[in-house]
Amino acid sequence: MSLVFETIQTEGLAELSYLVGDDEEGIAAVFDPRADVEIYLELARAKNVAITHIFETHIHADLVSGARELCGRVESAKIYVSHEGGAHYGFENEKVSDGDKFTLGAVVITARHTPGHTPEHISYLLADTEHPETPWGVLSGDSLFVNSAGRPDLLGEKETGKLAAQQFHTLSDFYMKLPDSVIIYPAHGSGSPCGAEIGDRLNSTIGYERPLNPFLQFKDMESFTRFAVSTAPPIPKYYPRMKKVNMEGPEVLGGLPRVAGLPPKAFKKAIDEKAGILIDTRLMLSFGGAHIPGALNIGGSPMLSIWAGSLLDPEQPILLVLENDDDLDEIVRLFIRTGFTKFAGYLVGGMKAWGNAGYPFAQVAQMSVHDLKNAGRELQIIQRLPGVGPARIPTDDPVVSAPIGGAAIAGDGRWKMGDITTFPDAVHGRGSSAAATGRFFQSSAFVLRTLRDRHKRECWPRRCAGWLEARNCSATSHRRQEALRSG
Repeated sequence: MSLVFETIQTEGLAELSYLVGDDEEGIAAVFDPRADVEIYLELARAKNVAITHIFETHIHADLVSGARELCGRVESAKIYVSHEGGAHYGFENEKVSDGDKFTLGAVVITARHTPGHTPEHISYLLADTEHPETPWGVLSGDSLFVNSAGRPDLLGEKETGKLAAQQFHTLSDFYMKLPDSVIIYPAHGSGSPCGAEIGDRLNSTIGYERPLNPFLQFKDMESFTRFAVSTAPPIPKYYPRMKKVNMEGPEVLGGLPRVAGLPPKAFKKAIDEKAGILIDTRLMLSFGGAHIPGALNIGGSPMLSIWAGSLLDPEQPILLVLENDDDLDEIVRLFIRTGFTKFAGYLVGGMKAWGNAGYPFAQVAQMSVHDLKNAGRELQIIQRLPGVGPARIPTDDPVVSAPIGGAAIAGDGRWKMGDITTFPDAVHGRGSSAAATGRFFQSSAFVLRTLRDRHKRECWPRRCAGWLEARNCSATSHRRQEALRSG
């Protein structure tokens, strides 16, 4: 017998899913699959196992669950979901309750109700069949992370107190009673908004986390609740939508959505007829050099999934401009992870073909970090910090914006991500804009250049909730906590 245990890391969303099974029996289970499920099918073939079980730890808010898609692709599998905490679903499933056991060859999986992040949350203990009462691992979902724990505030203020209390008891009454040797396999790694300051390592042990994880150091529920709520990062705007989609059951696509290739003339016609929102997924510098007027730049990195979820309407079809035509499948994968399945087409040949056809393009002036540094006090450095309250940007100063991190304002100038609201008049192609590049800035920072020229007073910030003026964009964790206390 050889244990099959594979961790699948989804960058950008920082999600971790797992393939667990037994190659002697030839069976395996997938836990918390993402929407583009080909990777699980490929792993199962490589490990000579058939996927027979698909488990969810909870109703996800950060990405589209791939459980129904995977089930539709493998006829041998069933979906197992928690019915604890009053959970209900709009799709066919197998009920999982606290204490239920599942045997996959030499691996025994025991479900344990671990509410707190969500009411229905289930964690899964892993043990050998020869020693079923001595677990060697726990698939902790979003309840316990490396250096962190699942946030209790995703269901709104009315539920936060109750969930925080449940999370406190889950951590103290369940996790802290496990042996130190138990390995923790969470559903998220560093960078996920599902927890505060999640550690860089993909797994840990109970023994390591017990004295070092800040969420495990509280002796009373009240102080734990204050800490859990105050340290939680801003809730991305698309989370409530994801929650609803996953509860009702995501659409089964049967593969990646088809995206029609449109030559420049047909692509221009689609733009003119408003067939969809125009998204340019090229690098920021490429976009600044030349882009189709009205395009929104969301760079084709793994972070695209989060940016799209926060900026776009999934009911509106997407017109794509790519760096290279053969990037199409990868870009589509990034979109479907947060529920974008409608595409009006992509520009065949990219911007080179558009330029060769003689169609107009717009530009955005680029600004290096060296120029930015030399400009000194002419610039304001603005950084969004978790939990910071009202805007601290002086609204009597006109500005132009320069996003750092893969998304840029363009077209009608609407800007939405998390608790960042709007710059309705800061428009690429109107006035001026600058895009700073380089390692001088974190991806969460944005640069706003103060323009005291009266003829450029069209670029004013109207609303900017959740931002803080700062002189150094690479704020430390300590500084973030200071901002929380003073905000």
